[in-house]
Amino acid sequence: MAKVYVIGTIDTKGQELRFAAECVRRAGAVPVLVDVGTKGPGTGADVAAAEIAAHHPQGVEAVLGLDDRGRAVSGMADALTRWLTGRDDIGSVLGLGGSGNTALVTQAMRALPIGLPKLVVSTIASGNVAPYVGPSDIAMMYSVVDVAGINAISRRVIANAAHAAAGMALHAPPAATGAEKPGIGMTMFGVTTACVTMLREALETSHECYVFHATGAGGRSMEKLADSGLVTALIDLTTTEVPDFLVGGIFPCDTDRFGAPIRTRLPYLGSVGAVDMVNFGAKDSVPPQFAGRNLYVHNPQVTLMRTTPEENRAIGRFIVERLNRMEGPVRFLLPLGGVSAIAVPGMPFHDPEADAALFETIRAGFVPAPNRRLIEVQAAINDRAFADAVLAAFWEIADHAPLQP
Repeated sequence: MAKVYVIGTIDTKGQELRFAAECVRRAGAVPVLVDVGTKGPGTGADVAAAEIAAHHPQGVEAVLGLDDRGRAVSGMADALTRWLTGRDDIGSVLGLGGSGNTALVTQAMRALPIGLPKLVVSTIASGNVAPYVGPSDIAMMYSVVDVAGINAISRRVIANAAHAAAGMALHAPPAATGAEKPGIGMTMFGVTTACVTMLREALETSHECYVFHATGAGGRSMEKLADSGLVTALIDLTTTEVPDFLVGGIFPCDTDRFGAPIRTRLPYLGSVGAVDMVNFGAKDSVPPQFAGRNLYVHNPQVTLMRTTPEENRAIGRFIVERLNRMEGPVRFLLPLGGVSAIAVPGMPFHDPEADAALFETIRAGFVPAPNRRLIEVQAAINDRAFADAVLAAFWEIADHAPLQP
């Protein structure tokens, strides 16, 4: 039977963790109590902290017995990640604790595949949990009171979480039958919706189309699916997270953007959708250094800033450097008529000079190869002609299995 891994610091949260494990057992599942405390030996754990710490690349001494708590917690997180990702009997993972344990446990959870149940009861779950959840499917439950003893409130909250973790382990979704449609990851923004909709409608009879809102977390989630083996190809038309990362917008990617197709060699079809813009919040939140720029109020909560030729050259370099490292089947399309719905003639972000800087940088840096082609289309990204070109390119590479290293 798949097991419920209950993880926390037994030296400080032992009573609560043992209570959670007992709730799991009473629900009919098999609990495994894992100690990740860094100060002193806990009692009652099925897996001791020293056993976890031994999985650190530098050994137990890099985790236990340190005076620096931050280093110790960081080291234990690395060790737990290595230990947990090596298990093949996980039905679900349940973490309990405050900020330190939440950071520690969720780091390991983020390394687990999408779809494997992950639940954290945390004192910080009512705040900004994006750094803890990241691109993963971690569920966060607010503890209401601190995880500090068993009382009328914590008893109910922890029991609910334990029963949920047990239920997820006992009632896993049916295994794939082999009859499912192959999955495609797609990126979309409001200003590229028309193109992605045409593609989705053309492909959904033969493929499952997973559309991701390109808001930073969206791109990371798509690549997480690719790394987890849950998609067979990527149609990454909306790379707007790159300008936000380079210029300082609110929907940035990170340095690992495009990393999944590099690692997995999955068929990759991309474009420069919505790189004409950097995203900010309400207009009064735009940083003062950008006050004189071409700004467009998309809605009361989102203000867009047109990217300059210089910024577009940086965007092009960022993208093309990663394209050149992809060894799987690659098609990258340039919509020469406009990269978004508002970058075409007559619209507020129409700027031929900025577009030319982007296209010229990508042309100059792109290294063609038998697996890799750059395709230029005399159409805007939301035109039917561009969607048709994307579809033709997709069918060229769709049947390719990921190339082996």
